[in-house]
Amino acid sequence: MKADIEHWASCLAALAADSEVPGASLAFWHDGEVYECATGVLNTTTGAPVGTDSLFQIGSVTKVWTATQLMLLAEQGRVTLDTPVAEILPEFRVSDPRATAAITLRHLLTHTSGIDGDLFLDTGRGDDCLRRYVEACADLEQTFPVGDSHSYCNSGFVIAGRIIEQLTGTVWDQALREQICEPLGLTHTWTLPEDVLRFGAAVGHDERGALVPRWGLPRSVGPAGLICARAADVVAFGRAHLTPGALLADPAFLRQAQVELPNPHCGGRQWGIGWSLDEWDGHQVVSHTGDTIGQHAVLWALPEHGTVIAALINGGRSVEFQHRLATELLRELHAIDVPAPIAPPERPAHIDVDHFTGVYERAGSRIHVTAGEGGRLSLRTEPTGILVGLARSRTLDLVAVDATTFVGRDEGDSVWDAVVFEQRPDGPSYLHYSGRATPKIS
Repeated sequence: MKADIEHWASCLAALAADSEVPGASLAFWHDGEVYECATGVLNTTTGAPVGTDSLFQIGSVTKVWTATQLMLLAEQGRVTLDTPVAEILPEFRVSDPRATAAITLRHLLTHTSGIDGDLFLDTGRGDDCLRRYVEACADLEQTFPVGDSHSYCNSGFVIAGRIIEQLTGTVWDQALREQICEPLGLTHTWTLPEDVLRFGAAVGHDERGALVPRWGLPRSVGPAGLICARAADVVAFGRAHLTPGALLADPAFLRQAQVELPNPHCGGRQWGIGWSLDEWDGHQVVSHTGDTIGQHAVLWALPEHGTVIAALINGGRSVEFQHRLATELLRELHAIDVPAPIAPPERPAHIDVDHFTGVYERAGSRIHVTAGEGGRLSLRTEPTGILVGLARSRTLDLVAVDATTFVGRDEGDSVWDAVVFEQRPDGPSYLHYSGRATPKIS
């Protein structure tokens, strides 16, 4: 059954207006056909309109592309998922020598390396930027022992990109073109600003639609989040993951669960190879989201139905917009009820919160958890180090859902965030929030 693209163009415009999104582009593959529509402006200052060929930053959706590149090399017998990173990269090491020896490609691609890795370090525009970045990882500490838990790690994917360079003999950007873009005929997928600027390119805006002061991330974090693309190209890439032989002989392998997520309320219950895995109304959904400086992207794929959806936006209330769009699309296309985001229960759980209070810290973030009136917890994030100026502080008044799960939202937020506390009997306590595990330090 064909989709009504005029209806979806109108729906996209209405949802963007409701969520204060300056501009958005939507593409989806359904029942053998690709559909595209766009709304709004690329830049509120210039008023340049968004077109279906406009390029947006897809942020961490890039990680699925990097994982695919490594899996292509694995299928060629060049490497295995359980090959230690140090066997491939002589320059690789982290602070703990035991972790240096133990970390494998699988750990990188499933965020289970334990590397405390939100290192957004600019090592220049040269072709040696990834090598220099990996060398700079030598001082990174472990959030937890290798393989012991899950914590979203940008640095792990930069290291993965450097492995691709080592195995292919070319820079990551060029390997991306040769391994994925050219075989799939992707003409509107690029990584460097001088290439992106040949097209209509979105700029970022904050949650209230104000222009952000910076355009993009440094080249050195490319494999973790530097791709810019039009929505239809992102959909074409997603389709390749549902089509054996389009890129990978066995793309379904990447959708096999590798780890259960300690906080299952942040976009998925499990993690595969590069993909977040979830189930909506009894249907498997594989996905990845991406956030850069004022831009947001999401890629959803439903293997059972063969449907692939990509939505790209440049500001506003992105999480709210993303959920409402998925709800509308999947209800109409497949009669799937998308689960509602987590929210406070009618009757909050009554628990002793004192043992949750304290300071939790990892690279780039310090989190203060304090007890207030009536036994309520308050959480305040504080960007540190290299993330000062890139991330903002947040304050969440927490409501208990159960003995370890809380929800909270910052002033002005429309969507609740989930916070899960984990007490290890033989180790530190962890706060699982925003996909990261943050250990308690005091």
